[in-house]
Amino acid sequence: MRKIIVLLVALAAALSLCALTSFAQGRAKTGPDMATMRDAELEKDSLHNLEVARHYFKLKKAYLAALKRCEEIDAGNPNFAKMDEVLYIAGESSLKLAESGGIQNTKKVMPDAMIAKGVQETKYKTPDELRLDARMYLTRLVKDYANSAFRSQAESTLETLGGPLEPPAEKAPQ
Repeated sequence: MRKIIVLLVALAAALSLCALTSFAQGRAKTGPDMATMRDAELEKDSLHNLEVARHYFKLKKAYLAALKRCEEIDAGNPNFAKMDEVLYIAGESSLKLAESGGIQNTKKVMPDAMIAKGVQETKYKTPDELRLDARMYLTRLVKDYANSAFRSQAESTLETLGGPLEPPAEKAPQ
């Protein structure tokens, strides 16, 4: 009888020790934060788009096509692992389009509300609008990716464009 009581006390002590160690691990059972989770298929698709954008940018000088691929990555996968390179290619492509136009011309498509009689009116982006886009992309790169290999190139390009964009001042609540 005495052996059974000692065994039960030892078992109770072991269970209480296990319970204490599980509390020390914190929220390990809840898993990673969903904001930092990456979808494998989305990463694969974004990586393919980045490779195509790199090809268009470096080899073809098709800056509009490179810019469109980068914009697709930015819109569809903002947590992409190589977002710093995406922002760099987008910024440099916008700047090249502003300077020379590259092989392709940029079009600013008017919204559906402005379509008259089934003919969609298009207007070309001005070089100033493209330079502003370049500053926006490169500013995001410099501010959000301090350890990026593209940061120094982006900073030097931003200096020629007038420096990084400042965030809009927030209005005080009334």
